[in-house]
Amino acid sequence: MKVEQIYTGCLAQGAYYIESNGEVAIIDPLREVKPYLKRAKLDDAKIKYIFETHFHADFVSGHITLAKETKASIVYGPNANPAFEAIIAKDGQEFKLGDCIIKVLHTPGHTMESTTYLLRDANGKDYAIFSGDTLFLGDVGRPDLAQKAAHMTKEQLAETLYDSLRTKIMPLSDDVIVYPAHGAGSACGKNMMKETVDTLGNQKQVNYALRADMSKEEFVKEVTEGLLPPPKYFPLNVKLNKEGYDDIDIVLERGTTALSPKAFEALANETGAIVLDVRRPHDFSKGHIPRSIFIGLDGSFAPWVGALIVDVKQPILLVTPKGSEEETITRLSRVGFDNTLGYLEGGFDAWRQAAMEYDTVSTISVDILKKILDEENIPIFDVRKESEYISEHIESAKNTPLDFLNEHLVEFPKDTSFYIHCAGGYRSMIASSILKSRGIHNVIDISGGFEAIKNSDIDITDHVCPTTLK
Repeated sequence: MKVEQIYTGCLAQGAYYIESNGEVAIIDPLREVKPYLKRAKLDDAKIKYIFETHFHADFVSGHITLAKETKASIVYGPNANPAFEAIIAKDGQEFKLGDCIIKVLHTPGHTMESTTYLLRDANGKDYAIFSGDTLFLGDVGRPDLAQKAAHMTKEQLAETLYDSLRTKIMPLSDDVIVYPAHGAGSACGKNMMKETVDTLGNQKQVNYALRADMSKEEFVKEVTEGLLPPPKYFPLNVKLNKEGYDDIDIVLERGTTALSPKAFEALANETGAIVLDVRRPHDFSKGHIPRSIFIGLDGSFAPWVGALIVDVKQPILLVTPKGSEEETITRLSRVGFDNTLGYLEGGFDAWRQAAMEYDTVSTISVDILKKILDEENIPIFDVRKESEYISEHIESAKNTPLDFLNEHLVEFPKDTSFYIHCAGGYRSMIASSILKSRGIHNVIDISGGFEAIKNSDIDITDHVCPTTLK
């Protein structure tokens, strides 16, 4: 028996490959299915089942394409209602995979179809659970995403999750391995651990939601407290996962259309496409197409696209580093952004060589910032998360988290220069690009972000209530 976690850091998502005696099950596959096909071919094995723990909101799964490629059966737990052929398993139903058994444990609460899959080895011993978004390491799935579909409040869903954990998961042996669908950085939970694999016994010790003495009322309060609004693209991803989507090959063929600078500009004007620049922050600041949006591939690219580009059907034109076109389109498609129309052939260098108009982002070093702060009171905006800001921040800075930037554009000065920073420079450059695309050009980015600020003599405030724009 082989169990392999296939982890995608950009999405903080774990898919799983299970092989036994020539038969394979894939759990929660990503949209691009070639890695699973290649892995099974390496083992000279056949993919028999595709298990989905629930209808995912944060990414588009590869279940439909993989089933078409392999003739494998798609399996959901109770209450699922997909628009395509699938096995809707009963609670406790078992599926034979080679010498092993995969048992269905219906664990509603995150969503009502949420299901945990229990893997038993050839000796019938409980070996591992694939817990989807029901149980994370250090946390549990947020109970507010399925309220509308379930006709329940988040409190009622949390109560259901409490029962699922205590009747289906906590009674299992402490040596059972926990394989969750997500790790730290995912918007599907609040406080996930950076580790991606653990034992159930250790989770019973460290996970607040699995405290043996915890009442249902305490659980509901803790699980529902402090939930930020979910990204706006989540409902469409659920819809795609339930109803179907284009194969990734079709999306790639459409998106990998090379365009000259003149053709690129004409298509942008004709379609109203967003120009998405995925290079490094420093490269974008030195020169970029006017009104383009920066979201770099080197950061949490797909989640930030989903959080900040509201309409997943929005046409997109790409400016990428040379050779990164297909990777960019693939990563966009993982979160349902399929309407890529093409990319700038030759990248931004070709744009500049064609003598096309371009823009820059003004930047300032921390040393110069310190001198300015000593002389005058200047407006500074901190686009980190509220929790980061509460921990420590520049004394005079306002907290305008990047997640909510679109909702608070009116808060930024229009006639005087202001300064902006995040932790290291990635998020502040995204914010700067959004502001400039809205005609706010008096933004100045603080190079190195808060990491550089902390190492300077600029006054820092610790652990106080923030001034937020929410």
